[in-house]
Amino acid sequence: MDIERVNDTTLKFFITYKDIERRGFDKDEIWYSRERGEELFFEMMNEANDQENFELDGPLWVQVHALDRGLEVIVTRGQVNDGNVKLEIPVGDNDENQVVDDNIADMLDNRFRKEDVDGEKDLTLSIVIGFRDFEDIISLSKCFDEDVETSLHHFEDRYYIYVTLDEKFTDEEQDNHLSRMLEFGYESDTTIYRIKEYGKEIIAEEALKVISGKFN
Repeated sequence: MDIERVNDTTLKFFITYKDIERRGFDKDEIWYSRERGEELFFEMMNEANDQENFELDGPLWVQVHALDRGLEVIVTRGQVNDGNVKLEIPVGDNDENQVVDDNIADMLDNRFRKEDVDGEKDLTLSIVIGFRDFEDIISLSKCFDEDVETSLHHFEDRYYIYVTLDEKFTDEEQDNHLSRMLEFGYESDTTIYRIKEYGKEIIAEEALKVISGKFN
């Protein structure tokens, strides 16, 4: 999940549908169970408090946008003066954003539930791994030769490997591969969409194989 502070009273969140699933939620729970929806919301707010020191100490104005890759949530904390609530609500002009309405379930049905022609759930797992030093990526490439999809990116003075583990791997194999890779890096909160938009793609495919070959 990506958290951006807009101003002193407003935060903007971006959370992918895959990230929502990894947290143990599904679309039915979020949109049809108020309890589970609030649970996800307050989980996000607790992370915001830890990272941005944004406390729930007043009335909140919440706006949700459904995007192709995930949800954008804007939370503004109201200020109470003499019994009156003041909200400094940011106004966006991004035409790609769609305000969530009564048809949210229809919008999310095709985005949240990924099924193949046989009706099987998509078991693909994707993760962004950050590295504090490029030497760590070289070391990883030398000891990891599994056939997984990887791409290399650079964003805000850090290198990132975007890893995709498809359905040919079992859950146990996916966990094992990720554990080995995370010995050299860390799971990043920055989404691949933000990295692609504001960063630079260095190697689009088979990044670890390419790096291993270049640094013999």
